[in-house]
Amino acid sequence: MTLSLTVSDEVRALAPGFTHVAVEAHGLVNGPSTEESSALLDEAAARLATRLDGRAPHEDPHMAAWREIYTAFGSKPSRTRNSAEALAKRALSDAGLPRINLLVDLYNAISVAHLIPVGGEDTDRIRGGMRLVRATGDEDFVTVAGGEEVVEHPDAGEVVWRDDAGVTCRRWNWRQGPRTRLTEDTVAGIFLLESLTPMPVDEVERAGAELAELLEKFSPGARITVRAPE
Repeated sequence: MTLSLTVSDEVRALAPGFTHVAVEAHGLVNGPSTEESSALLDEAAARLATRLDGRAPHEDPHMAAWREIYTAFGSKPSRTRNSAEALAKRALSDAGLPRINLLVDLYNAISVAHLIPVGGEDTDRIRGGMRLVRATGDEDFVTVAGGEEVVEHPDAGEVVWRDDAGVTCRRWNWRQGPRTRLTEDTVAGIFLLESLTPMPVDEVERAGAELAELLEKFSPGARITVRAPE
């Protein structure tokens, strides 16, 4: 069954150059990070360094476009970076990229190598379809702070991904909630690759195809569908 994904008219008006590619997969095999997934992250960091050629991540035109959009919906992009910029900053630091689990490593590698925000959600944990909307401020976002589950609410006008149960990711692609994230028990997932002008659409498509190939390699026999850019 294909998961429904919709982008509201309000978000389209805010970011007319927004495009996303969705990779949906069933029959996945997840587990702890491996030497192979770790090597992919190291390779991605090297590809990023070549791409930036000495520039800081926020100086890349695609990351600059995301900063403009974050500012437009009321977030401070230097404090709440989009997921790709945050990962790129870590990739270039002494700390390097985190190793989370196999599936997260794969999509983080694609995000860093292409400088595209990529998110992964466990489709078995999503309630109804996923919608990219501007928040009213009343929605629930369940997260964890100090080891305790807490409920936050997005700012009014903030761009969020949500399902029928509440917000799944705040500030567009800044922070994912634990309810739908990919765990070592995940067997079905949807991966969203998000871009803005000036990134060419064909680059987003190539990144989606590369992610699909990695999923097929690490989960042989998985049923994988790549949806055209929307």
